[in-house]
Amino acid sequence: MVLPNILVTGTPGTGKSELCQQLAEKLAFQWQNVSEIVSVNKFVEEYDEEFECPVLDEDKLLDYLEPLMKQGGNVVEYHSSDFFPERWFAAVFVVRCSTSLLYDRLQAREYNERKIKSNMECEIFQIPLDEAKDAYRKDIIFELQSDTKQDLDANVERVRDWLEQWKAMHNKA
Repeated sequence: MVLPNILVTGTPGTGKSELCQQLAEKLAFQWQNVSEIVSVNKFVEEYDEEFECPVLDEDKLLDYLEPLMKQGGNVVEYHSSDFFPERWFAAVFVVRCSTSLLYDRLQAREYNERKIKSNMECEIFQIPLDEAKDAYRKDIIFELQSDTKQDLDANVERVRDWLEQWKAMHNKA
């Protein structure tokens, strides 16, 4: 059976990468780290000096990912979600964390104050969650809290449980 594709999204620093690494190791998903793919393949339109980050060329990224998504079994990680085709994903997991922890995590990454403020506002106003709700069916969106190692472990189990339910539904079809 071909595994479904899932999307893991959320504000930078919330724990998406840790979760995706665990899902790849424990559930045999192929981890598609969009930031890494963009960097390696130079899918960049320009560089945003203010936020000290590249601006994604969405068309080039989507063209690259399309054949991989057709194969199934991918966990796609990115901080934005609304430009991916809904048909690609059986589930969208939005990773959240407390703002006090997020601030410390962003500082540890040596983000400038403007970038920290912007990301903090994204989390406070739940921009990634609302973006996912606007772009995907509500029944495939799941919110995951990721403050601790215990949260990470519970989130892996939650995705595992979801995957088992997905497999059971698709074995009947």
